[in-house]
Amino acid sequence: MTSILITDDDPYIRKLVSRTLESSGYETYRASNADEAISVLDKSGIDLAVVDVMMPGTDGYALTKIVTEDYGLPVILLTAKGELHDKEQGYRAGTDDYIVKPFEPKELLFRIEAVLRRYDKPNVQSLAAGELVIDRNNYDVRIGTSHLMLPLKEFDLLALLASTPNRVLSRDHLIEQVWGLEFEGDERTLNVHIKRLRERLAPLTHSVTIQTVRGVGYRLEVNG
Repeated sequence: MTSILITDDDPYIRKLVSRTLESSGYETYRASNADEAISVLDKSGIDLAVVDVMMPGTDGYALTKIVTEDYGLPVILLTAKGELHDKEQGYRAGTDDYIVKPFEPKELLFRIEAVLRRYDKPNVQSLAAGELVIDRNNYDVRIGTSHLMLPLKEFDLLALLASTPNRVLSRDHLIEQVWGLEFEGDERTLNVHIKRLRERLAPLTHSVTIQTVRGVGYRLEVNG
């Protein structure tokens, strides 16, 4: 059963979201602040977190950064702060989606379903593309005897490219799969991540490279 953590200092919202999700077959955990949320994350197998922005102590932006970077989980921010700069701050913190209160429970459900689909990993947890071996369980990238520890977004991007070696993936597809449908940035973010991956791979191998297909996107090219 898919487990969802609801973190909000408003008990009414926690109860409403929990009942909505449980009626659709999800298992829910509730937390009233960031400390309680982290305690749940350490003890339970959570698949996604719904996080409020305006909480006492550690706010939702900071919690989102912790959940995405330390636990590798998707986050949906649920908040009354709907200005563009608020959304920008949320996406920069790593959220996968952003829902403004008041909200329709049905909308929350289909947005959760959409985010979970993007995070639905293939059954094969190990990918191989030439000299490149990617372990999805441990977030480990190995080239020969060398290991790369990558930031989460770079890891997801490399794993996505490696899942279809020598095949072109469009920029839109890469952005949607790695950053989500509601990403408010632009292609420069993707370009920067590709540049960093190239810089990390170049000293370790010449047989696996990330090639630009002008006007379309990128492909992981495996030679030999």
